[in-house]
Amino acid sequence: MLQKSQLPATRPGRNLHVGLASCETEILEAQKLRYRVFAEEMGARLATRTPGVDRDIYDPFCEHLIVRDEDAGRIVGTYRILSPAAARKVGGYYSENEFDITRLQHLRSRIVEIGRSCIDADYRSGAVIALLWAGLARYMQENGYDYLIGCASVSMADGGHAAASLYNRLKETHLAPLEYHVFPRCPLPLELLRSDLPAEAPPLIKGYLRAGAWVCGEPAWDPDFNTADLPILMPMSKVDGKYAKHFLGRKD
Repeated sequence: MLQKSQLPATRPGRNLHVGLASCETEILEAQKLRYRVFAEEMGARLATRTPGVDRDIYDPFCEHLIVRDEDAGRIVGTYRILSPAAARKVGGYYSENEFDITRLQHLRSRIVEIGRSCIDADYRSGAVIALLWAGLARYMQENGYDYLIGCASVSMADGGHAAASLYNRLKETHLAPLEYHVFPRCPLPLELLRSDLPAEAPPLIKGYLRAGAWVCGEPAWDPDFNTADLPILMPMSKVDGKYAKHFLGRKD
């Protein structure tokens, strides 16, 4: 199992470590961080029974990857991870609420879903996301999984024009092969939106794509988060060489 002590951060002045949450207290702290970022910063409508906590039906089945600032005694970054076995127990992947993933059925036993990625506002320098990715890479390698999936969000603060323009650009360079396409249940109305704006990919999406991920089809609209969500699939066999060397320790 991934231990916190395995991946210390190198950023001077901060004692950051990554690992899987080992108790309910750590999970709760991660869920509170998610609430602060998604609800208080981004204005998402979260259906939660506990004020100040982002928790849904998937959380009890997920493993929670966390980055902790040991000196400050606080969690500053998190991802939640849903393994194939856990997805079977809860009835499917979270992504299936947004997309029909029928074409990925043959991969289910090898797919890990990631989501709810967020970082404390005081720690968005790159060190925390690098640690989270290193933790994910170790998790995939140690458990022998072959694919990562997730919904990568683009703000719709402008009504969706930037998201439509970004997808229009990415489909020319990063679209998955046809046999891996998924289909949005609530599609972003691309035909009603501009597709010619010079839209920049958010840092997280940019990182996924640089690492070797595919966009598996048109974006879905998530009204609760007011985002356009791109379906992302990353075959671990496609991870770019420099990323593989840094995060997985590969020599090739």
